[in-house]
Amino acid sequence: MKRRRGLSTEDKVLWSRVAASVDPLHPGGRHPAPADDPPPALNPTKIAPSRQAAEPVPPPSLAGLRLGNRKDAASTRIDLSPLPNEALDAQPLRMDHKTHRQMTRGKLSPEARIDLHGMTLAVAQPVLTRFIMQARADRLRLVLVITGKGRAGGPDAPLPVRPGALRHNVPHWLHMPPLSTAVLQVRPAHRRHGGEGAYYVYLRR
Repeated sequence: MKRRRGLSTEDKVLWSRVAASVDPLHPGGRHPAPADDPPPALNPTKIAPSRQAAEPVPPPSLAGLRLGNRKDAASTRIDLSPLPNEALDAQPLRMDHKTHRQMTRGKLSPEARIDLHGMTLAVAQPVLTRFIMQARADRLRLVLVITGKGRAGGPDAPLPVRPGALRHNVPHWLHMPPLSTAVLQVRPAHRRHGGEGAYYVYLRR
């Protein structure tokens, strides 16, 4: 029969601490010794890590986030908003389909135009508002708003970085009061009229 191993000095010290913290069922009696030897302590340095734990966890998916160009790949700049052209293309068609096709193909000549290029946002918004309201008062239907394509922010620019503040803000202004009451449709201009740096604005009657 295998001889039972006694408690080590470390086990006895540990047990005495545990026993001292327990209220005895029979005061005055001795604390019984543990029935079985406690399991040996696990040495974390001797546990081989599993293959699953060793494998790196993949980062969260970045689907739907638009990163900058290859030159900006090392930066942390991420544009979470859609490009102006994509947002406008998602807008429902409110004008005549045939007229819309001719307009987007550059076959309609704007009756008036305004160039906001180089203006600050604070200056450009009231200038654009006066231009659109006056064009509607003059019963014009198609006008051209030039914003310029703009430049991307530098490496220290805040998130999200949007190339061209006017290019991004003008469509929002045109869909907000008071201009929303005068504007029927907004579309990116054909390249002969400025391309991505300009917008066709079709006015209500």
